[in-house]
Amino acid sequence: MTKNLSGGCMMLLLTACATTRPAAVQGPIRQVLTTQAAAWNRGDIPAFMEGYWRSDSLVFLGRKGPTYGWQQTLDNYRRGYPDAAAMGQLAFSDLHITPDGPQAAHVVGRWHLTRPTAGDIGGHFLLVFRQVKGQWVIVADHTNNE
Repeated sequence: MTKNLSGGCMMLLLTACATTRPAAVQGPIRQVLTTQAAAWNRGDIPAFMEGYWRSDSLVFLGRKGPTYGWQQTLDNYRRGYPDAAAMGQLAFSDLHITPDGPQAAHVVGRWHLTRPTAGDIGGHFLLVFRQVKGQWVIVADHTNNE
């Protein structure tokens, strides 16, 4: 009985993942990242943050450890990037978007800030996206510097 129940649950999970059309997930997620980069590049951190889940359960994992919550993440970005020179121009590349079901996906990629006066920086990231109230948002962000 338990074997049949486990097998049935596994088949249900595999069917849910198999029926997720990658394009149906990838396009909207690429749009979130494009919109974020455009907001960053015009110096608008609050608009950049619209790509994140506005929740106390948002988690951002960086070099200083985890930060929980949308507001705390916004505050950290504002402290770390106080002006346009510190922000520079953001580019995302090498994006690998993998659907994890009809309402979840993860993205692995690279980020790069071109900053003529402050020096360029960049690194890699792993983002977890979920569809919340019909919108794709980042619910977890693990970003590192090179």
